Amino acid sequence: MIKDNQKSLNRSHVILDAFVIALSYTLAWYLVIESGIFLEAGTGVLAPSVYFLPLPIIIPLYLFFYGIFHLYTPKRVQGRRVEFANICKANTIGLLIFTLVLYLGGKNPYLYNFSRMMVMAFFVINIGAEGLERYLIRKVLHSMRSKGYNQKHILLIGYSRAAEGFIDRVITNPEWGYHIQGILDDQRPLGYQYRQIPVLGRCSDLKKLLEENRLDEIAITLSLKEYEKLERIVAICEKSGVHTKFIPDYNNIIPTRPYTEDLQGLPVINIRHVPLNNLLNATVKRIMDIFGALVAIILFSPLMLVTAVLVKLTSPGPIIYSQERVGLHNRPFKMYKFRSMEVQAPSAEKSKWTTPHDPRVTAVGKVIRKTSIDEMPQFFNILKGDMSLVGPRPERPFFVERFKEEIPRYMVKHQVRPGLTGWAQVNGYRGDTSITKRIEHDLYYIENWSLGFDFKILFLTIFKGFINKNAY
Repeated sequence: MIKDNQKSLNRSHVILDAFVIALSYTLAWYLVIESGIFLEAGTGVLAPSVYFLPLPIIIPLYLFFYGIFHLYTPKRVQGRRVEFANICKANTIGLLIFTLVLYLGGKNPYLYNFSRMMVMAFFVINIGAEGLERYLIRKVLHSMRSKGYNQKHILLIGYSRAAEGFIDRVITNPEWGYHIQGILDDQRPLGYQYRQIPVLGRCSDLKKLLEENRLDEIAITLSLKEYEKLERIVAICEKSGVHTKFIPDYNNIIPTRPYTEDLQGLPVINIRHVPLNNLLNATVKRIMDIFGALVAIILFSPLMLVTAVLVKLTSPGPIIYSQERVGLHNRPFKMYKFRSMEVQAPSAEKSKWTTPHDPRVTAVGKVIRKTSIDEMPQFFNILKGDMSLVGPRPERPFFVERFKEEIPRYMVKHQVRPGLTGWAQVNGYRGDTSITKRIEHDLYYIENWSLGFDFKILFLTIFKGFINKNAY
């Protein structure tokens, strides 16, 4: 069973990490000092023994940081990005300490002549080596678990939508190594099966099964109507010492990824996690928006000037067209575009979609709409703070009022600034496409925002976001 060999696996992992740290340090020393390829002036005065003197301190220190950042916590479904980010954090702290020691060393001849380039090389090499090591370990374990080895035996308590969802995911991902022995439930008859996972008995049989000591985990998957049993079941599980997890059956009520905060010992579940509600995240994103908009205005100013002249020469009316859209916190704002249609009555444009071969679209308008050039004046909306470089696309008030009644969670998109481009747009949901799918992508972006995610969307926009096949 997993609980019998997890400690041995962790010890082996620690020993392997120690070896990788020593190997990375040795490789950094060889490349920078011994080989002479990157040799700095004055670094050759120190003997090899001086460079390797800190290694007995570095290895346990780094292993300690790896433990702090949960790199030895068994997490079968932990993402590679999270693990690699923790490797980078641990090594960054190690680098800062190393650098601080060298700085505080002052005129000490050993510390003064210690190669800073070697320290940086060790930092880069060790991150790469630790990432590669964990990638290989992950591959080996996934292969073993897919073949039925290294299985974690788990029992579900309660048949519900949560139980079905958990079973579906475990069967789809055999590399997680979960073996679901069965379900205890008071509603389904003995022998009832869901995807070949049987109901083994009643919830009252839990104590007996736990005494047999053949389980690694208990997953409580009670339906909402059975939550009065929760306290008793948790007490039995805690008394047995078996690791217990709770999978709540509120997916249809709170169909998002909530997060929990501690209110002086009282857990508070927030229905939706919005990273941009964090002041630091919002500030960083705003700085990126201002910088990006300024750079874009400078780069595209010749193209915008040519477009403005063509719009003016080919159709009577203003060059810039402003339209009311709904933005952050449901507040309306004027969104700018190069005019691509004939001037029309405000009552007509407020509630009409553009259709294929729409007679209102000008000859120049067809080109600038297809290539998204008409959207470029929105860089000024970004500077004003009405919009962001990346975010859900804003909609007209008429359609907002309509969609909020027809599409669940539609209004959640207004918890962040609307964007010039977005996750939905780079996945093809622009123009006359599914509003429901567009909202699904918008919500995914809102709940999973990161600066890296924004850069990814901007990068994808360059290759498949400018040309809009659904623009008419």
